[in-house]
Amino acid sequence: MYYKTLRVSRLATLVCCIFTVFIHAEVKLPAIVSSNMVLQRNTTIKLWGWADANEHITITTSWLSDDLKVVANANGDWSVNAQTTGSKTTQTITIKSKNSNIKLHNIIFGEVWLCSGQSNMYQPMKGYNGQPTFDGPMAAAKANNPNLRLFTVEKTASKLPLNDVKDYKGWQQATPKCVLDFSAVAYFFGQQLQEILDVPVGLIHTSWGGSKVQAWISNDMLSKYETVDINNRDISKGAQGISTVLYNAMINPITNYTIKGALWYQGESNRNEPKHYEKVFPAMVEDWRNQWNIGDFPFYFVQIAPYIYTGNTSFNTYKNTAFMRESQLNCVNLIPNSGIAITMDVGSEHFIHPPHKKEVANRLLFNALNQTYGYKSIEYTTPIFDTQEAKDGGLLLKFKHAKQGLFTYDTLKGFEIAGEDKIFYPAEAVITNRKYIFVKNSNVQNPVAVRYAWKNWIQGTLFSTSLLPVSSFRTDTWDDATWVKN
Repeated sequence: MYYKTLRVSRLATLVCCIFTVFIHAEVKLPAIVSSNMVLQRNTTIKLWGWADANEHITITTSWLSDDLKVVANANGDWSVNAQTTGSKTTQTITIKSKNSNIKLHNIIFGEVWLCSGQSNMYQPMKGYNGQPTFDGPMAAAKANNPNLRLFTVEKTASKLPLNDVKDYKGWQQATPKCVLDFSAVAYFFGQQLQEILDVPVGLIHTSWGGSKVQAWISNDMLSKYETVDINNRDISKGAQGISTVLYNAMINPITNYTIKGALWYQGESNRNEPKHYEKVFPAMVEDWRNQWNIGDFPFYFVQIAPYIYTGNTSFNTYKNTAFMRESQLNCVNLIPNSGIAITMDVGSEHFIHPPHKKEVANRLLFNALNQTYGYKSIEYTTPIFDTQEAKDGGLLLKFKHAKQGLFTYDTLKGFEIAGEDKIFYPAEAVITNRKYIFVKNSNVQNPVAVRYAWKNWIQGTLFSTSLLPVSSFRTDTWDDATWVKN
């Protein structure tokens, strides 16, 4: 009887201890709110986390004269707003409750950019196997910079929205070791932004190779455009192609974290549905802006680069990624406060991951410097086809955003011209008056349409005088054109 009573007593004590731990749980912070973080400067940011229901929490910061006080709700959720400054001094935050005393240190105010997409955004500074990142190793070797901080969201998926991200490293100061494994496009962008603005920069990298844009959109938004049914899907395999599951796990948990803007490099996995992409990609941007609730923050994205894919024979089907490049260019007009980086000159015929990541980052940076940070002398918009007129048996093309004119290193290539029969022939093209292009082929007596670089793989030859490449384009809207091979 004694031993039975003792066992019952021990069990009761254990249950009591467990119950006490549950009742008096410590305050928990999301992974992205930690020491070494960069908080967006000169704005209102949010601090948030979890605690016991109705727990009283006091937050002391090194830059505010008064403490912040908040009470967790019935579910244990809490959040509080704080105003940041432009100070370059490192800061601290202390979070106290009845059973917690959390100290966050080495915090700085700066510019915070979210960087997302698929494998070309994911590509690290050290490159992939057999696919280098040009200048990556040398840039990493010079990367010791306490004013540049990196945060990587680990790849994970969920059928339901999560409240925290999967992260093993936390915020890291840039060092050669951590930079080698970080997104090359993101790093090159952030490193140069930090140097130019002379303020700290924080980069949040959340991407997954092979992902479709639908995977990054919430169920509520995506269901307006297509049927979303993931209940019976196995997300342990091929999650990057399943709708909403990356948004749930890799975007939703960080939408409380105030950012300045976002960079996006994706599209290869949606290349066979360009017209649908024109709907769902702008919807994704709208979705993210709604979730962050900080207005139409800057959103700059990369046009997919030329690559051979299945060859260059699909002149008039969506297997020709020129259609996708066209749709991405159209998205600039569909997405407020956006910009595009054209990559017609830095593709790689046999590698879907071009090694010229710094050039891509530069073009994203030009968008940010001009549109976001007021460097109006920086040209960021590539010339875009505007109008055409018949002249001397050919067509004269005029362009928007070409005040300083057009340029080619050698001879213009990749132009084709067609008459009303919709048969395109290789054409001679020359720059005239430094700002127009005259296109002609003697086999086409009455030309009505021109296409430039309308192939999966081609090396762009047309640039602005700031050496920004012109996107592939067409002056027609035909769905049944044919072509005569070069």
